[in-house]
Amino acid sequence: MKIIRFKYQKKISWGELRKNDVYCFSMSPFKSINYSGLKLKQVDVQFLAPVNPSKVVCVGLNYRGHARELGMADFSEPVIFLKPQSSVIGPGAVIKYPSSVSRLDYEAELALVIGKTCSAVSEEAALEHIFGYTGLNDVTARCIQSRDGQWTRAKSFDTFCPIGPCIETNLKKITNCRIKLYLNSRLKQDGCTSDFVFAIRYLVSFISRVMTLYPGDIISTGTPQGVGPMQRGDTVEVSIEGIGRLKNTVV
Repeated sequence: MKIIRFKYQKKISWGELRKNDVYCFSMSPFKSINYSGLKLKQVDVQFLAPVNPSKVVCVGLNYRGHARELGMADFSEPVIFLKPQSSVIGPGAVIKYPSSVSRLDYEAELALVIGKTCSAVSEEAALEHIFGYTGLNDVTARCIQSRDGQWTRAKSFDTFCPIGPCIETNLKKITNCRIKLYLNSRLKQDGCTSDFVFAIRYLVSFISRVMTLYPGDIISTGTPQGVGPMQRGDTVEVSIEGIGRLKNTVV
């Protein structure tokens, strides 16, 4: 099931996307999947970020290929950082290139959406707490990241966290899922979750032992090799196998 969050006639709602139609829900899908009976055309709704998370937890250097391209060894445990709620935007929204930034990079990522409150869960129970999966662009001010030595400021500007286009609740190829990024229609990143350093089960368990995760929270699982810069006027697309394309423009 592909679930979207959207705006229609100034009202924010949820629904299931089936081809070119949206079957509307009567309430948040994190409470229950109940259809309202209203069906809309996809072209008539404005796609929003599929969730409005209390926090976005990102995992750094979780692809072996990406670690190699940066000349770094695999870590013995995940490196995690946060992106604030204020950085989240949806499909079609613009990424703002700050005047204080000299290099702005794309990072295509598979993100998972938490479905129920999650604290200190085991690896065996971890997947029970996942509602579904979506795409994410971990936009990064690389120049600031290099100067600061830690990642918060470089990752946290407004608009630095595009998410979407939908939540896929039944992603079939979780351990062998292709992650691609296109910059102005040219392929720049092409990776696969089979290159993960840490599996999804482990990540959910590890992070939930640090902080409680709530319905709608995001865990982004890292980016494959091939990260690079964007310029004002560029169009960037994150393509996740089985989910779809998240498209944004840099201004």
